[in-house]
Amino acid sequence: MKLPVINRRSALLGLAGAAGALAFAGGTRSAFAAGDTIKVGVLHSLSGTMAISETTLKDVMLMLIEEQNKKGGLLGKKLEAVVVDPASNWPLFAEKARELITKDGCVATFGCWTSVSRKSVLPVFEELNSILFYPVQFEGEESSKNIFYTGAAPNQQAIPAVDYLMANEDVKRWVLAGTDYVYPRTTNKILEAYLKAKGVAPEDIMINYTPFGQSDWQTIVSDIKKFGSAGKKTAVVSTINGDANVPFYKELGNQGIKATDIPVVAFSVGEEELAGMDKKPLVGHLAAWNYFMSVDTPENKAFIDKWHAFTKKANRTTNDPMEAHYIGFNMWVAAVTAAGTTDSDAVQDALIGISVPNLSGGLSTMMPNHYITKPVLIGEIQEDGQFNIVQQSPMVVGDEWSDYLDGSKDLIADWRKPMSCGNFNVKIGKCGGKAA
Repeated sequence: MKLPVINRRSALLGLAGAAGALAFAGGTRSAFAAGDTIKVGVLHSLSGTMAISETTLKDVMLMLIEEQNKKGGLLGKKLEAVVVDPASNWPLFAEKARELITKDGCVATFGCWTSVSRKSVLPVFEELNSILFYPVQFEGEESSKNIFYTGAAPNQQAIPAVDYLMANEDVKRWVLAGTDYVYPRTTNKILEAYLKAKGVAPEDIMINYTPFGQSDWQTIVSDIKKFGSAGKKTAVVSTINGDANVPFYKELGNQGIKATDIPVVAFSVGEEELAGMDKKPLVGHLAAWNYFMSVDTPENKAFIDKWHAFTKKANRTTNDPMEAHYIGFNMWVAAVTAAGTTDSDAVQDALIGISVPNLSGGLSTMMPNHYITKPVLIGEIQEDGQFNIVQQSPMVVGDEWSDYLDGSKDLIADWRKPMSCGNFNVKIGKCGGKAA
C-alpha cells in the first residue's frame, strides 16, 4: 500500500511558503558584472506539427529572460537565451539538447512539449547532469533527478476532469481519444483503470489513437457519434495533440455534435490553439488546465500586460504552459540566488521547497518528487476563444506514480538526501533505480 496521503503528500505541503520570498532575493542591480553571461537553453519546436503550440513557449521564455535582465540579471551576470528548433522531430530533440549543454554551455534548459520529446532528451540531461524544466501536462510515471516537472500530472488534470464530468454532466460512457504516443497511451491507461474502479463497465469505454497531424476525422467522429447513441450520456476525453485538433473539432461541427450532446474535455487545447480555429463548433466544450487567460487576479493582469507589451500585439493570448514556464523560471532564479551558483547539483538541491507566485493568486511549490503544487481549473470554451472557469480546486500536489496502476501504486519519489530516489518502493523499502 502507498503511504497515507497525510504522510506522503499533505505533510509535504509544509514546504509551501518556506522559501517563497527567495524568488525576489538579491534585489535589482544597476549594472552587470564583467565577464561571461549565464546561458539558458530554449528547446521548443518552431516548425512541424507542434509549432502551433510550442512557438509561444519560446516567446514567453525570451520575455522572462528579458524581464530578469531588467532586474539586474542573475548573480550579477546577464542571462542569454540560446534558442534552437528541434522541428517536432523527437530524435532531434536529444541532439539539440546535447548541443545546448556541451556546445553552448547552457546551465539550464526550458523546453519540450510532448512526452516523446521529453523521453528523448531525458538520458542526455541525466548523463550530462544538467537541468530541464518541462512545462506541459503529461502522464507522470517518471521522476528524474535532472527534470523539474512544472506541467500537470494526471491527478492535477485528467482525473479531476473525469470527476467533473461524472458529477456535473452525469457521464456514463467514455471515449478516450488521443494522439498515438506515450502521453495519451499512458494517461488513458490510468483513466481506464480509474473509470473501472468507479464502476464503469468495459463496454462503456471506447479508446482510439491517431497519428500526429491526423487530418481525416470523418470516420472516427462518426464512430464517436454512434458510440454516444446508446442512451447513456457520453463524453470525449481528448489527449489529441498539436494541429490535429483543428480538423477534429471542425468535423465535430460538420457532423452536428454539440457540447450539449457529447461534451469534449481537452488537455492540450488552450487559448493559443483556439486562436487559429473556428470557435462556433467548439462553444461549450471543455478544457482542463491549471491556468486560463481569463483568471481574474492582479498577478495575471500584470503578466498579460507584460506579454502584450513584449509581443507588441494586444490580441496575443496566454495559456497554461506559459504559466508553467513562468513558475519554473522564477523557481530556477530563486534556487540559483539561494545557492549562489548555477552549479547543477547545488541548484537541484535548492529547488526543492522553493515557492513562487503563480498567476491564480497563490503560491506554487517545488516538491521533493520534482513536481509542483497546482490548482485544477475546468473551463468552458467561449465564442471569443477564452474560457469561462466553471470549477477551480485548491492546490493539488502532483502525483509522480499513479495510485491506479499496479506497477506504480507502491512507488514514491523523493530527491532529498539521504533517499535521493525517483522510484522508492514503500512496500519493500527499496529504491528501484532510475525511473524510466
